[in-house]
Amino acid sequence: MNALRTSKRADALGTENAFVVLAEVNRLIAEGRDIVSFCIGQPDFPTPIHVQDAAIAAVRGGKHGYTPSAGIDPLRAAAAESMGSLRGLSITADEVVIGAGAKPFIGYTIASVTDYGAGDEVIFPVPGFPIYESQVIANGAVPVGLPLSESRGFAFDPAELAARITARTRLLILNTPHNPTGGLLSRSDLEAIASVLREHPQVWIYADEIYSRLVYEGAFASIAAIAGMRERTIISDGASKTYAMTGWRIGFVANKLLAPVFTRWITNTESCASQISQWAALAALTGSQRDSELMKQRFHQRRDLIVRLLNEVPGFRCAAPGGAFYVWPNVTEACEIVGAADSEELRLRLLQQAGVAVLSDIHFGPRVEKDGQHIRFSYAASDAAIEEGVRRITAFMQKARR
Repeated sequence: MNALRTSKRADALGTENAFVVLAEVNRLIAEGRDIVSFCIGQPDFPTPIHVQDAAIAAVRGGKHGYTPSAGIDPLRAAAAESMGSLRGLSITADEVVIGAGAKPFIGYTIASVTDYGAGDEVIFPVPGFPIYESQVIANGAVPVGLPLSESRGFAFDPAELAARITARTRLLILNTPHNPTGGLLSRSDLEAIASVLREHPQVWIYADEIYSRLVYEGAFASIAAIAGMRERTIISDGASKTYAMTGWRIGFVANKLLAPVFTRWITNTESCASQISQWAALAALTGSQRDSELMKQRFHQRRDLIVRLLNEVPGFRCAAPGGAFYVWPNVTEACEIVGAADSEELRLRLLQQAGVAVLSDIHFGPRVEKDGQHIRFSYAASDAAIEEGVRRITAFMQKARR
């Protein structure tokens, strides 16, 4: 008998279902199936040429070795300026730490402010990025879901936040613009959240603001800019979404108290982010912003296109999101029309029968009570793909209705 086993922590570790579905889509494509995919959240644009050129120059210039774990000084300074100017804050380079993407800082933060097995609680949005809950559990803390309501534009009721905070609450995760709904927290939303948190000084805030420069309705606002919130907020941002650099793996966070702790985590794990990618990210932040602005304009146009088309599909009801590049249509009626038990069955049937890949709401946590069924589209896809994908869904729904 084999005595080897994996740990309970490994067995409980969650995943990001966008990658699971993507693997399924790639398998079907390899089998010869024609699939229009809306499942992965990454820009479909190339990284700007001047950023590519900076990476090539770094390679040719011998930038091949380790950097300090916190990142190269010029990039830390540029990230401080970029994050600060957008949020109306004065951020210094010593507050900033560079990582291999923004995602690792979710785990680093939870590990830094909660103690394993002590019953410390972390509140996070539901639906939400699945790595939040996965990392809470992996780090031995207690996950506490905070439901987002469609009727509130996929924000949450501050009273529900207040009801979930206990003496054991150590961290609140906020995500704006939001994945998967595209929802945006307004300045007034953040003021109300801050008002609740002032009664609970032991609670840190992880502000996941990776989509901060992809806002289409209203203005981006950060809770770090609200009175009394700066010191306790970990501002998380990065190059992936703004500059089409997902594979370059560069993220950055800012928090004066935790910067030395994050630096030690990086020393213990990845040593440092890729030096070549860091010089490329420096060019992205300090060079021409023309490509990123054009990309944002295209995403805005695509948002308007997919929202209009989805609202013409029988049984679909789709609100226009304020930011990011996701839509989260309500498909409760669509499920009834086709006889699907829920959104996950609808997703599977769209993939197998219509050749369209999306994600269902259960890939982002438990369904919010009384909010119905939803699926997620990433509109980081061409106009032609959006039009063809929605055409296929419409044909599928019309056939099912007949």
